[in-house]
Amino acid sequence: MKLCIAALSLIAGATAFTTSAPRAFNKVGFSAPITTGLQMAKQVPHGGELVDLMLNSDDAKSAAIAACTAELQLTPRQLCDIELIVNGGFSPLTGFMDQVAYESVVEKMELPDGLIFGLPVIFDTDSEDLQPGMTVLLKDGDRPIATVEFTDKFTPNKPVECLKCYGTSEIEHPGSLMVATERGRYYMGGKVTGLNTPVRDFPCKTPAEVRAGLPEDKDVVAFQCRNPVHRAHYELFTRALDDALVGEGGVVLVHPTCGPTQADDIPGVVRYKTYEVLKEETENPRTFWEYLPYSMHMAGPREAIQHMMIRKNFGCTHFIVGRDMAGSKSSITGEDYYGAYDAQDIARENAERLGVTPVPSLNLVYTEEEGYVTDTEAKEKGLGIKKLSGTKFRQMLRGGEDIPEWFAFKSVVKVLRENN
Repeated sequence: MKLCIAALSLIAGATAFTTSAPRAFNKVGFSAPITTGLQMAKQVPHGGELVDLMLNSDDAKSAAIAACTAELQLTPRQLCDIELIVNGGFSPLTGFMDQVAYESVVEKMELPDGLIFGLPVIFDTDSEDLQPGMTVLLKDGDRPIATVEFTDKFTPNKPVECLKCYGTSEIEHPGSLMVATERGRYYMGGKVTGLNTPVRDFPCKTPAEVRAGLPEDKDVVAFQCRNPVHRAHYELFTRALDDALVGEGGVVLVHPTCGPTQADDIPGVVRYKTYEVLKEETENPRTFWEYLPYSMHMAGPREAIQHMMIRKNFGCTHFIVGRDMAGSKSSITGEDYYGAYDAQDIARENAERLGVTPVPSLNLVYTEEEGYVTDTEAKEKGLGIKKLSGTKFRQMLRGGEDIPEWFAFKSVVKVLRENN
């Protein structure tokens, strides 16, 4: 019998909104954060305004720190969430979700005001001392990152959260495992104020900064990945610009996640190095490269919605939805948790609500006769398809064997070998 997360009973908690779309005043009475007027790209941010919670003056930062009565160290996942709350990547959130917002997103995939939202964004803790009403300094090492004014504290029903968000409460799902073993017993909602951007080995521009570098009058197609980009990936996102859904002169924003993913994934810093050398090698004027401080849940369809929403805030009008996007397998049976097209289906069904056009990814294969073509075309023409599995590629990489250039870029292979 498969292991499941032990059930936890829900308790009543405060119902203050700290996470709904920005308004003049919210229910706990504090002013909504200043939102940036920088709307360089043609895409409207999720909820209508791009949130910016970062304090800009040293005096304001010192005052915010002085108001804190405790301090906490952020986990790597919390650090990613904080950065995206502060810089507007999670717009319209202005803080960690309270119990009302959390339960609404878990149960209905929407905020209390009805705005679609893929996955809950929460602050977790095991501390009995942290209580609503406290203002706490959040740090990464010695660096102050943000303050949070806690509004409520509740015990989540983790099995229900996993079942609704990941489609299963089985602990062999990486997301369920994370919720069960990494997250604390309690969740807390609260208003966030930004102090400093985290220092990372890879630069992560804010949504406003990314928007400023994108064309104002062209479609922007987002490509999400969490692994090094190989030849098939490159062909996929460059050919997406030829899709009938994309306007003339559209561009691609390659926007890899460089935060925590699965335990056996290539580290974010190494992935970043592969992207940088590939950017140099290809030098495509219609391809933009930026990096996202996001921690993967491997939540399949729900995560596709989350990624589309985030990229909307970064100025993207379209989003490439891959086969089995953000999919995962059971660590015990090896069986897939999601169907190959589940993410594409949910993206298509919710495209209008999101305001983002999904672009289905092409199923490309490499042929000796014509290079990369769609699988359907290869079969219709009777072309000879060449295959190289990921397992075989990793074996060849470790063994120092030559990697065929139709499969991987030389520059990427070199980085992977140097960091293996």
